[in-house]
Amino acid sequence: MNVFITRVIPQKGLELLKAAGCTVKQHTEQRELSPEELIEQCRNQDVLLSSGPNVIDAHFLQTCRRLKGIALLSVGHDNVDLEAATRFGIPVSNTPDVLTQATADTAFLLMLAVSRNAFYMNESIKRGDWGFNEPTANLGRELYGKTLGVFGLGRIGSDLAAKCKAVYQMDIIYHNRKPNKEAEQILGARYVSFETLLQQSDVLSVHAGLSPETKRIFNMAAFKRMKPSSIFVNTARGGLHDEADLTAALQQQLIWGAGLDVTNPEPMAPDNPLLNMMNVCVLPHIGSATVETRDKMAIMAAENIIAAVEKRKMPQILNPEVYDKI
Repeated sequence: MNVFITRVIPQKGLELLKAAGCTVKQHTEQRELSPEELIEQCRNQDVLLSSGPNVIDAHFLQTCRRLKGIALLSVGHDNVDLEAATRFGIPVSNTPDVLTQATADTAFLLMLAVSRNAFYMNESIKRGDWGFNEPTANLGRELYGKTLGVFGLGRIGSDLAAKCKAVYQMDIIYHNRKPNKEAEQILGARYVSFETLLQQSDVLSVHAGLSPETKRIFNMAAFKRMKPSSIFVNTARGGLHDEADLTAALQQQLIWGAGLDVTNPEPMAPDNPLLNMMNVCVLPHIGSATVETRDKMAIMAAENIIAAVEKRKMPQILNPEVYDKI
């Protein structure tokens, strides 16, 4: 079986694929493949391992009919037309769970960094601005006993909430499509309306998937309902917030700060005004970027591919109904 991979992945994943008899071809250039290039690469492939923002739509799936499976090196799958994949009989998998702790750590890092203006103050040293120390200058905000609001209290949101509760004794409120009873019992989390989440959160951390219902849900109307002292953190998908509205909300001091591991678009332009704000910390989408987590993701993706090659059900299948058609 021939496998095409859109990025260079950790060796542990490659070793599994090769041990299973797969012939592997990796895209090694440090640039995104165009939709036309991806189609050209996948026309004669049996399986695609997709890492990055590759758009896997109905046109791609119809053109690359030889594909017997698609494995994503990610949890998110908003770039894949799962309905079309099912229609064409192509199973699609992702890599859930293994990046929970690493991504929650990134949200925690951003929350703390924003609360103390850490990125901006580090840059001030490089600018030569570490001079006279005013007692009232460059003050941050403490997190002890504050309220953490989580939009999307799944595995990642719950892990962040547990950290915040243990370290800062934070109260936990959340908004989901439906209540998470397990998290309520373990964390003492309280389910609230979206309106209440906005109004009561001192830190609002986003961990939901991107969908038509959640796209740009954090817009100017939402920021206006948040506390002027609040911190907004997004480590999920850049499309969940409106970046122009977020910038304006910070400039107008409608909220106190923001921490982003995801932006819209990605990569963020180097002249984006958010990068020069004291109370904003931006990372280049590194939520799962640890050796341990990326190894686990590569192994999981490889195991999904091997299952497809051996005509077994992918362990992390996103469209299980596809097996009714195969």
